Amino acid sequence: MNSNSAAASAPTPEDAREANMTADAQIQAMKEQIRHLQSLASLGELTGTATHEFNNVLMTVINYAKLGLRNQDTASRDKALTKILEASERAAKITNTILAQARNRTDAKEPTDVAALVRDTLVLMQREMQKYRISVELDIADELPMISASGNQIQRLLLNLMTNARQAMGEGGTLLIRVITSRAADATSSQPTHVELTVRDSGSGIPEDVLPRIFDPYFSTKAGPDESGKGGTGLGLAACKDIIDEHGGRVRVESSVGRGTAFVISFPIAAAKQAAA
Repeated sequence: MNSNSAAASAPTPEDAREANMTADAQIQAMKEQIRHLQSLASLGELTGTATHEFNNVLMTVINYAKLGLRNQDTASRDKALTKILEASERAAKITNTILAQARNRTDAKEPTDVAALVRDTLVLMQREMQKYRISVELDIADELPMISASGNQIQRLLLNLMTNARQAMGEGGTLLIRVITSRAADATSSQPTHVELTVRDSGSGIPEDVLPRIFDPYFSTKAGPDESGKGGTGLGLAACKDIIDEHGGRVRVESSVGRGTAFVISFPIAAAKQAAA
């Protein structure tokens, strides 16, 4: 081979840049596929959770319908009808939560009410919390501003954090969920700049040497899924970190062994709201 043909076959800087661009595009495409699969997995988990919740609702409706049929007195029938109405309203909430996520398959960001998502997620988690005797405390500020977010992804974040908290507590404990406004340390205005979400459990806590690794993919302190089929993959908290980063948020973790753990997440307030403030 002569020198001219060798020079012609050698890769040029342009070839290298094109190869890097192709590799970056492939990596980005793979990330998009992973996000899509995570979205489908989240929808599947929501559907499974909703199935259990619907079973409880149906049993309530059936039992009180039987009570109303057995007892002809007005008081018993009024009680039965009231319980059936309450159960039906709960079923409607569950349906609306599932349909909202199923409709939004693009993960597009739009003005989102974090407090409403917290309440919707608790509707789906209620049975699980009751099963493990977890009491839930809500501390939600009034008239919270919106954040620019994908409701699907924020609900996925909430489900992961609530499930993680429940598993950390085992049988019994308290789950505190707080949603308030906060202000960035470098903010020039006294107006709030972020919506701050705290998910705090009273569980076993995270050892200091483990804490720096909790968001690493595939890192888990659990041997595998628990009896509910959740956890143990090492992907839950890693997915949470990805969601927080995608929304321009920040997270800090406060934990003491034997006393519990708190995930404190700050999301920027939607720009339109800040401008109006």
